[in-house]
Amino acid sequence: MLRNEMEFQDIKVKELALRTGISQRTLEGYIGVRGSIPPADVAVKIAKALNVSVEYLVTGESLNKTNKKNVNNMFEVFSSDKKILLKDIIDILEKFEIKKLQ
Repeated sequence: MLRNEMEFQDIKVKELALRTGISQRTLEGYIGVRGSIPPADVAVKIAKALNVSVEYLVTGESLNKTNKKNVNNMFEVFSSDKKILLKDIIDILEKFEIKKLQ
């Protein structure tokens, strides 16, 4: 996920190293083919520098179960036609997210 997010944001290893204070060589180890997993404190620095959650960097998912439940509850206030429109918007965003990850 780290490599994908860096490509999506058009951030080079050198720039991420400057933002995080982590050496380029260490970052390349996390990005490389074998992709070692950083310790939690390092993952937090990377996530903050990329403005994403650690969970997103690990799983590729940005909403946890509680947030999904809250989003589902928000839909209850909309009329049927607006729910359909919102579902279509979400479907489009999900397709964009899948393309972003590839």
